[in-house]
Amino acid sequence: MFPQAQFRLVLTRVQVILLPERPHLYASIATFLSFLAAYTLSQFYRSFLAVIAPELAFELNLSATDLGAASAAWFMAFAAAQFPLGAALDRRGPRRTVPIFMIVGIVGCLLFSKAQSSRDIILAMGFIGVGCAPALMGAMFVFGRSYPSHRFAFLSSMMIGLGSFGNLLGTTPLALAVGAYGWRSVLLGLSSLTAVSALCVWKMVSDPPVVAHHEGKRQDWTDSLREVLHIKALWPVWPLIAVGYAILIAERSIWVGPFFSEVYGLDVVSRGNHIFLMAASIALGAFAYGPLDQWFKTYKWMAFTGSLITSLSFFALSVAIAPDVWASTILLSVIGSVGMTYAVVVAHIRSFLPEHILGRGLTFANFLCMASAGVIQIFSGIYVDHLKADALPAVEVYSRLHAIFGAILFIATAIYFFSTDRRNGPHTQERQD
Repeated sequence: MFPQAQFRLVLTRVQVILLPERPHLYASIATFLSFLAAYTLSQFYRSFLAVIAPELAFELNLSATDLGAASAAWFMAFAAAQFPLGAALDRRGPRRTVPIFMIVGIVGCLLFSKAQSSRDIILAMGFIGVGCAPALMGAMFVFGRSYPSHRFAFLSSMMIGLGSFGNLLGTTPLALAVGAYGWRSVLLGLSSLTAVSALCVWKMVSDPPVVAHHEGKRQDWTDSLREVLHIKALWPVWPLIAVGYAILIAERSIWVGPFFSEVYGLDVVSRGNHIFLMAASIALGAFAYGPLDQWFKTYKWMAFTGSLITSLSFFALSVAIAPDVWASTILLSVIGSVGMTYAVVVAHIRSFLPEHILGRGLTFANFLCMASAGVIQIFSGIYVDHLKADALPAVEVYSRLHAIFGAILFIATAIYFFSTDRRNGPHTQERQD
């Protein structure tokens, strides 16, 4: 039997590691879990289209360009929402801000379930993107305001790693649910889950204290953005935050499904099983970066190494598409496991952000990330349709697509090499004062 004293010691250790500055452990856990539920749904919504894309294409007569535009609509709307979101977080906190945005996502789910055309799907995905916009940023805002800077990457990685299991729900479980009930009924059920999640955030989350501008005056968005862009140390970091996650999620959210379907002829359940492995690798990789951050104590070299391996893996996938589907599955799992450097790169950015523009600085980074994801998905859809119009075989189409993904990521990683590593930010002194 596990001794009570040891149980209390373990519980205390959990509080010290995960939530070190919160005196009320259970309230802190409730806050974490509320954001985690919202972020898990966000992870699901950004990637579920890949599994049902062939069925949507058949039922609604969607082209690759339509599918790219639908997935891109989620990311573009998500990105555009970052501007009002950042201001709302800085001024009003996450408790009210997050649920208000999520209501828009509920409307999007209902529209998706009734869709009759590509236009309906694109509009619905845009609404869902707005609804998902505050989930991770709300959590990161609390982490950034309430805990020491050296804990930020760890807490963010825990949130992203655990929340990335929402990707798993968008694989085999989704395929089975769609096979049993149809995608329209599944979207109706998801609208109810999203409503419950929004309610949990509103009831469980407490806003951190508002931080006034150090000059005693409120900045508008353009002033804050100008201040963020004026930080020269972040210039080599912006390209990687813009394309690192964008390329990974473009592959996961839209192209991995058609890739397995067109190159290997897999049905919806088989696709879900193989995509499940990539999704699990993304979740485990994101989760692993938290402990690795505490161990290596460097943002730059973890993100650089992970991004370099990811770009080389895309190159390998482009030249080594094998008759055996498992060879490609393994490469995609490598890409997922080491490519999820997002939390580390954001922590790198956060280390240079002053406290009074933390919300808008983080959401600007997220804007770059998600806007780039939308642009990449739009143009990759157009590119795939162009290659298919030239009657290229599916193997050649996806070989070229993966080579381009690898090249873009390699260039951004090379620029990131010239960035400056940093563990503590300018806000540290402000907090001590």
